[in-house]
Amino acid sequence: MSATVFRLPDLGEGLTEAEILEWKVSVGDTVAIDQIVVEVETAKAAVDVPVPLAGTVAELYAEVGKVVAVGSPLIAVSGPGGDAGGEALDPAAARYREEERAGSGNVLVGYGTKEGRRSRRRTARKASQAAGPSTAGSAAPTAGHAAAPTAAPAAGPGAAGSAAPGAGSVVGHVHGEAPRVISPVVRRLAKEGGIDVGALPASGPGGVVLRQDVEAAIAAGHAPRQDDTDVVRVPLTGIRRTIADKMSRSRREIPDATTWVEVDATPLVRLKEDIQRADPGARVGMLALFARICLAGLRRFPELNATVDTERQEIVRMSRVNLGFAAQTDRGLVVPVVRDAQRLTLAELAAALRERTDQAREGRLAPADLTGGTFTLNNYGVFGVDGSTPIINHPEAAMLGVGRIADKPWAFEGEVRLRKVAQLSFTFDHRVCDGGVAGGFLRFVADCVERPEVLVAHL
Repeated sequence: MSATVFRLPDLGEGLTEAEILEWKVSVGDTVAIDQIVVEVETAKAAVDVPVPLAGTVAELYAEVGKVVAVGSPLIAVSGPGGDAGGEALDPAAARYREEERAGSGNVLVGYGTKEGRRSRRRTARKASQAAGPSTAGSAAPTAGHAAAPTAAPAAGPGAAGSAAPGAGSVVGHVHGEAPRVISPVVRRLAKEGGIDVGALPASGPGGVVLRQDVEAAIAAGHAPRQDDTDVVRVPLTGIRRTIADKMSRSRREIPDATTWVEVDATPLVRLKEDIQRADPGARVGMLALFARICLAGLRRFPELNATVDTERQEIVRMSRVNLGFAAQTDRGLVVPVVRDAQRLTLAELAAALRERTDQAREGRLAPADLTGGTFTLNNYGVFGVDGSTPIINHPEAAMLGVGRIADKPWAFEGEVRLRKVAQLSFTFDHRVCDGGVAGGFLRFVADCVERPEVLVAHL
């Protein structure tokens, strides 16, 4: 019998790699078409991956904890009808491969392929080839885009499916040439381990430095030693790296500004308590009330429900509000999105926020649930802090931050009394609007907090 290799599919949303969390099968197990075989963690969420093959598991190409690039071998399934080459496809697998090449969006349920992204990769590869053989990475195709499929990687999971030029052969790095490191995973691993890839012997074809080369150097103690033995290095992987990349991009690209105001939130707190007494089943909390206020504010100031298209030099305003809100989970800070939030009643909005929060904490959010937001609400007051200057959730144009609601002395009706006081901060993209619009939005939010009847008038 021949073995058919199934490669990590395109997970959509710009994702290029995933970490193996848990194998659902072992070598020798029998699998059916569309059976879940592995759970992987992308930079956005945990994802169950089905296999479009039926047969017996012949090989698993990556261990738990390994990062696998899209297009790299994932699992081999043996069964009748294949040829000796090792990657003959049964009808289901052939259909999968055809859909993958066509960019049909049917590659993995819930995700889609992006033909435009493949075109950019091909363009970049042609440019690299035109630059000459000394260009880094020009001697070997990118993982997942090999010229011809192979039955299995010769060097194991870390080799991302690349066959070594010969058994046990090692190609040394030529002094003066740029080290050929194709995989960004390998680059990151070398950087974190303090390894100079230019000084490593390369076991990949054409002198490509593979992950196993870097790991071997780290194991051999070639990484520089720290004098401070208390130093702990935590790799930026998964969702933590996504947060770092997104926040860095926001700071680089968006000329943001922040304005803030203190408000007497006592009337809004009382409104929440009145709603809870009138309709306990609605379970309306402060987050839902602030979300509803934001939606009313965006209806009045639609300039803020927007993004900037830098390529076309256009401000793109959206009529629908996909409301994102910050949620702290064991995996880090995520921003789930409630789509078409402007269509929901207050009770429906509260239910949607609870559902998304539960999904986030349980790790059940799909990548699509974490993307596509047009405006973000950040209630950092749950951490017991008064104020902050939020970083805009790129590529959005604005974010409202809500500090803790605490008892403070406040001038009220000619007297100083203890009131429920909170600080609101509003960060906005100065390309989208000026201070007048931003200040108008924040003042409207403050008025709704201090006089909820203003909110009712604009529902």
